[in-house]
Amino acid sequence: MKTTLVRIGNSRGIRIPKPLIEQCGLGEMVELRVGKDCLIISPDRRPRQGWDEAFQASGHTGDDELMLEATKHNEFDRKEWRW
Repeated sequence: MKTTLVRIGNSRGIRIPKPLIEQCGLGEMVELRVGKDCLIISPDRRPRQGWDEAFQASGHTGDDELMLEATKHNEFDRKEWRW
């Protein structure tokens, strides 16, 4: 799709058709960045958005254990390490 840049004061803008806005999930705020001579427009998302849902979806396996308890003591642990 091609579109024309329109003047907005000293800047320029584009009109994004509603179907593209809906398809991309764009809201009132967007994030703009440049990548390989392209302008990239993406939905504004808060940091770590969706992490909690992904963590919950990973489920509890029941075989979780601490790494420190799973490793065997070595010479350093027995002679040099002090709490």
